[in-house]
Amino acid sequence: MVQRMLNVGRIAEGFVLDHIQAGRSMDIYKYLNLDQLDCCVAIIKNAKSNAMGSKDIMKIECPIDVMDLDILGYIDHNITVNIIENEEIVEKRILELPKHIKNVIKCKNPRCITSIEQGLDQVFELTDKENKIYRCRYCEEKYLGL
Repeated sequence: MVQRMLNVGRIAEGFVLDHIQAGRSMDIYKYLNLDQLDCCVAIIKNAKSNAMGSKDIMKIECPIDVMDLDILGYIDHNITVNIIENEEIVEKRILELPKHIKNVIKCKNPRCITSIEQGLDQVFELTDKENKIYRCRYCEEKYLGL
């Protein structure tokens, strides 16, 4: 059997998302709207991991302040964010479930004000951290985490 190594180069400025659940990197790409940014993105799917079996990794070369880390925390709060400056890791951030999220998920209640008022932000509050349950700020419709 031939062993193959994939070599993805270092990034000078940006961040690396590590410990992404295998297969979830494209969801993150979509939720972070990376297709709308002018930045370099490398996605490594199903990388071998001692702790996880397999995982996804994303390398994103752009300033971290353009990213909404609450979205990442909502998608998977076990992701590690490594901030890169001058090709070195300068900070590691551990994510948490955000207390509230805005315009990430949509309320499914047809009678909710957000269904009628198109310009109104979709805001959900974390009401049960253990079970990852969010509720609509306006009608309290329950939404289970991803």
